[in-house]
Amino acid sequence: MLRPTFPIETGRLTLRPFREDDLESLYAYQSLPEVARFLYWEPRDREESRSFLREKMAAATLEKEGDWLVLAVEWRETGDLVGEVNLQWRSREHRQGEIGYILNPSFHGKGFATEAAEVVLRLGFEGLGLHRIVGRLDGRNAASARVLERLGMRREAHLVQNELVKGEWTDEVIYAMLRDEWDARAANAADSADSADGADGSGGEAERD
Repeated sequence: MLRPTFPIETGRLTLRPFREDDLESLYAYQSLPEVARFLYWEPRDREESRSFLREKMAAATLEKEGDWLVLAVEWRETGDLVGEVNLQWRSREHRQGEIGYILNPSFHGKGFATEAAEVVLRLGFEGLGLHRIVGRLDGRNAASARVLERLGMRREAHLVQNELVKGEWTDEVIYAMLRDEWDARAANAADSADSADGADGSGGEAERD
């Protein structure tokens, strides 16, 4: 089981469970064709977003395999809800998980997806004790692929026309990371931070994107 303590804060973001007053911000991006383009669902109307909001509000704990943890991503500087990040517990026996993220395009290009997704990777590996976490995406979604690459995930597979989505055959690309790779990444980040501290004497934390 994983029951995080909220809120979770990064350098710029606050991650927390969804609330009823998130409806308009959720609808603002779920209604956009460019957001739904590479996803399984079509742009949603306000009532559909309201229904999905109720599901998201209930997804703040991982209790059994198949469950999703869904967290709202808030930019502390402005208080804006910029999107969401997700972690699914795919297999208890094989200690497998999957991450996902959706951001409002108004907040693209700021590194928010990478910053928030790093949190759910940590929750999966260090909180739930997962061995392997994957990220799956439409083969045309180059921006999402760059997020997974910045996280240090490996491109493992490119499945050609393996799904019929919205009436057309689409490719699927799969990225993955193992717990050992996560630990090595964390150790390298710590070493880099120590080197920076020694170089300038500031003791400040290095900015990561």
